[in-house]
Amino acid sequence: MTTYQEAENYILEIPKFAGKNTIEDTGKMLALLAGSMEGRIIHVAGTNGKGSVCAYLRAILMKSGYSVGMFTSPHLETMRERICVNEEMISEKKFTEIFEKVKDISVHAGKMRLAHPSYFEFLFLMAMVYFKEKRPDYIILETGLGGRLDATNCVSPDVCVITEIGYDHMQYLGETIREIAGEKAGIIKPGVPVVFVDKRPESTEVLTEYAKKMGSPVVKIGKDNILNVNINNKNIDFSLCTGYYNYVSLFLKTRALYQIENASLAVAAAETLHDDQITPEVIRKGLWTACWPGRMEEALSDIFLDGAHNEDGIEAFLNTVKEDACKGKRLLLFGVVMDKQYQTMISQIASSGFFAQAAVTALETDRSVSLDELEAVWSQYQIPCSFFEKAEEAYDYLRKNKGREDRIYVVGSLYLIGQIKSFMRRIQDDRF
Repeated sequence: MTTYQEAENYILEIPKFAGKNTIEDTGKMLALLAGSMEGRIIHVAGTNGKGSVCAYLRAILMKSGYSVGMFTSPHLETMRERICVNEEMISEKKFTEIFEKVKDISVHAGKMRLAHPSYFEFLFLMAMVYFKEKRPDYIILETGLGGRLDATNCVSPDVCVITEIGYDHMQYLGETIREIAGEKAGIIKPGVPVVFVDKRPESTEVLTEYAKKMGSPVVKIGKDNILNVNINNKNIDFSLCTGYYNYVSLFLKTRALYQIENASLAVAAAETLHDDQITPEVIRKGLWTACWPGRMEEALSDIFLDGAHNEDGIEAFLNTVKEDACKGKRLLLFGVVMDKQYQTMISQIASSGFFAQAAVTALETDRSVSLDELEAVWSQYQIPCSFFEKAEEAYDYLRKNKGREDRIYVVGSLYLIGQIKSFMRRIQDDRF
């Protein structure tokens, strides 16, 4: 019998021998493994905020009395985070059991003139097999990269959601906002409602045109829909005007200003489901209970983790830091992978003037920017920097230099957030 660690290791090795399948072929494997799905499906694409929108939607649906399956990526600490029913991730035993089913189909795919699933396709198929077994009322699927050619695009959703579109993965999706938006728009299905952020004119035009071609009803959420924003200590309240209701005093348990937009998208998507159990009061309660790790998460007192890993993410992060009313110094822990626009990201952070000190680290992945390259970029700016081979060393350094009223912000790659969360957990476990 395969162990959980063996299953995880096999999946990690997939990129070395498997390429990407067509949507049609992924659909064929899904049909073989799970047949047709019973739950209503919400499909979420975009550049930033996908996971947060999924989390807010899950909370709303759970408060409405429904069970909810959710497939997201990437994970922070364990692969099992990607596959959840309600707020419980798949167990190691069940993960291994379903892994065997998908692997069996995968290794014999050639006989059916299909290719072995890619890393992401394999996990998506595992999630759908699990959801078939658990039979949740709703299934929330987050795309991996893009939308049009994403493995998750072989499903038939009840509503599509497209979050903020920005510059990321340009080597795959295109160099312009219009090109990237075109790839994200590929999840829109004929006649299926689509909810999206009305933020950049170029992306709004592309999404609107695509939806019109598909005969899909459109719901746009822009700055005119969001009113009366107030930051209260560790919470945010705001009002929201949608096509259905006007909400007053919606509360979010976060300091992250960018979550207002993501929560608003979730509310609008929930409304398009036209489900009588999803009431304004349920929506209000759902938003308040929602939490998504690694997004301006206060992991310990005055230590915040934020997985801002591209230019737009850094801009949103800095907008939140600007309003944090920190009485002491702000200290930064930064690490990033090489396929991001890290030079621009560093420039944004260093030029903000918000941080008194930075600890910069390499990451435990072959995708990490080297410490030498990071030092070369950071040295162009005046902010005092220290450089570390390991994220744990950088974290310890900042903790020792932190004053009582200082704040530490851990930002950059989600790999970094995952490493620090795991390190915090190990430290906590060692105390008992």
